[in-house]
Amino acid sequence: MKIVVALKQVPARDSVLRVGSSARWIQEDDLSYEVNEPDAYALEAGLQLKEKHGGEVIVVSAGAARAAQSIREALAKGADRAIHIEEEGLDAWDTLGIAGLIAKAVESEKPDLILTGLQSDDLGYGQTGVVLAELLGLPHATIIMEVEKLDGAIKVKRELEGGWFQHVEMPLPALLTIQSGISKLRYATLMGIKRAKTKEVRRVTAADLGAAPAQAMEIRRVYLPQKTKQTEMLDGNPKQAAAKLVERLKFVVRVI
Repeated sequence: MKIVVALKQVPARDSVLRVGSSARWIQEDDLSYEVNEPDAYALEAGLQLKEKHGGEVIVVSAGAARAAQSIREALAKGADRAIHIEEEGLDAWDTLGIAGLIAKAVESEKPDLILTGLQSDDLGYGQTGVVLAELLGLPHATIIMEVEKLDGAIKVKRELEGGWFQHVEMPLPALLTIQSGISKLRYATLMGIKRAKTKEVRRVTAADLGAAPAQAMEIRRVYLPQKTKQTEMLDGNPKQAAAKLVERLKFVVRVI
């Protein structure tokens, strides 16, 4: 199988985020970056399929020059080669523009399967994968928990609400967005890190691909959420008050 995994580099989860002076985005000067966690699960799913059925895993990432670090990490974990769409200022591109970049970059690869994370940790739109599938004319499914290869097709397990699941058979080629937490993520071995230095990374730009942002996206204001406190008295006898408390813990606070 030829598997393409879309990968994004995002600010590290433990970063201290500060709003920039323009109040339009966060300060990026002192941030550290890492592989978007949902995309890391997509990579792991691709590597497991390769180990079972053979083939190759190709990582594609659109981002600034610093994204090369995350690409090398993916290669060290077992990806065979990579495509780096090296472009500054992609934060101003909308989802359609980003998906269009990736579509043009992977079109000539003719992969059997494209995997993306469910969403990105920084913006969280959850749109790139499905828009990419539409641009490439591929069948797609989201929130995937399991992938089983069949003869010329795949069978997937989708997570639905309320603890329900859906099993779907799909033809290949196809695109899947992978749910986080479906498996244990691997670490790069020392040998993998050494091999990554010799693996191919093809660098292209938006101009090379003949792509342009579908529409400029403008973020007008970024601000920290305000914390508020509120006290609510639960009326009724002890039994009624306890029932109301359990209801709020389940559906409002969501801790049980």
